[in-house]
This record gives sequence, C-alpha cells and structure tokens, in this order.
Amino acid sequence: MNTSSGILDALGMAALSNHWTTLLGSTVACTFIMQLSQVFSPRFFPKTYPKLSTTRKMNWDVHVVSTVHSILVVLLAAPALQNETLLKDKVFGYEYSCAQVFAVACGYFLWDTFFSILHIKEFGVGFVFHGICSFTVYIFSFRPFLQYYGNVFLMYEMSTPFLNAHWFMDKMGMTGSLLQLINGIILLTVFFFARIVFGFYMSYDTYLNVLPVSAQVPLHLMVIYSVANVVLNTLNIYWFFKMIESLVKRFQPSKGKDSQGKKRVSGAQNGAIKAANKGSLAN
Repeated sequence: MNTSSGILDALGMAALSNHWTTLLGSTVACTFIMQLSQVFSPRFFPKTYPKLSTTRKMNWDVHVVSTVHSILVVLLAAPALQNETLLKDKVFGYEYSCAQVFAVACGYFLWDTFFSILHIKEFGVGFVFHGICSFTVYIFSFRPFLQYYGNVFLMYEMSTPFLNAHWFMDKMGMTGSLLQLINGIILLTVFFFARIVFGFYMSYDTYLNVLPVSAQVPLHLMVIYSVANVVLNTLNIYWFFKMIESLVKRFQPSKGKDSQGKKRVSGAQNGAIKAANKGSLAN
C-alpha cells in the first residue's frame, strides 16, 4: 500500500485512490471550459455578452460550465442505473466505471467551491456552502458507500440545462418569449418527474436498503446523508411551486402592466429560478 492509498484508507475513502486523477482532471477541465466561454461567448453572442457587467460575465461563464457538466454526468450516470454489480449491493457496491462518474462530479464541485471562495464578494457565502456540501456528499461515495444511489441522484441534473437556458434567455432579451414559455414548461415537467416523482421514490428505496445494514454505517454518514436528503427533497418541493407561481405570473395577461410591474415579476421569477438553479448542483 502506497502512502496516498494509506491516507485515503484512513480517511474512509479507500476507493478514491483509483479515481483522484480523474477528480483533479475534472476540476482542471471546468477551469478550461470557463476560459473557453470567455473567448467564444463574445463571438457567438456579440449583442449580449460584451454588454454584461464583469460579475454577470462570470455568472454567464459559470452557467456554461454548469450546463456542460450537467449534460455530461447525466449521460454517464444513466447507464449505471442498470449496472448489475451495484444492483446486487446498492449500499456498499463498487464499480470502477460508476465511480469515475462521481470523480467527474466531485471535480466539478471542487471547482465550484474554489471559484465561489475566490469570488465570495460577488456571489455570497451561500455558493461556497453549496459547493462544500455537494462535494462532501459525493466524496464519501468512495468508501465505497451508496454508489448506486449516487447515480440515481445525479439524474436531478436533467433539469439543469433547462434552468440554465431560462437564465440565458433573460440575458439575451428573450424574457417572456414563446421560446422561454416552451422551455419553462419542459423545465417544470422534467423537474417534477426527475426530482420529485423519481427522487422521492428513490429516497424511499434508499432507506429501505440502508436501514437493514445501518449498524455497518458510521453514524456521521447516517446523519449527513439523512439530513441532506430531507433538506433537498423539501427544497425541491418549494422550488417547484415557486417556479410554477413565477411562470404563471410572467406569462399571464394583465391589464395595465407597466414596465415596473414587468420588472417586479421578472425579478421574482429570476429569484426562484436562480435558487433552484444553484440548488440543482447539490444532487
């Protein structure tokens, strides 16, 4: 056993010794994608990107990275739901290819954490907290622990591209457009089935499989994952109804709606969308 393996084993993340290079590679890739966005966004969106403030340009680039990450992990995690090794042992099972997906996700969350710390004045401490929590939840999968369900909850990211598309449309002057309405309907549909219907069912399935072997699970992991699951499911319900409320307000016809009224509605919806958007990375 080499030194790094011994340290990771002592930390309770023995399997990470096979995946730490992928994790760090993912972090570097996120940085590279953000730099690509800074180069190509002004060329592809010359009427929008150059006019954004410095902070909004950073936010735009962050959304680009988020979109690429969400699409990638969904495509990688979906096949793992039928992995025979993990299906046989949903709690302690380990599969190299599936753990690679978690390494990619952890690399993104690590990048997200460092970026949020560097720009805490612009984005606030909440983004730092989000990055740390997301990283913590997935890094313990390398014990190994709950690798099957880790793939399950990465399916939450199915809604992220539509959340991000909504944000991009606002910045491109497409607020209230037919395309944004269609995207909003798709967003609500995907959010409902991926996060609430599928998510709640799989949360129940998680407890059914963990409780019989709970004596083999360290107490701190039981607490971390139980609290995270309850909080996230509660937030998903809250975000879902807030998005419905905001979407209805934005597109319903109203008499004498002035520019200030439109701004208030837009601000309310953007707040709900922004919260759900950031929260979607915690799955």
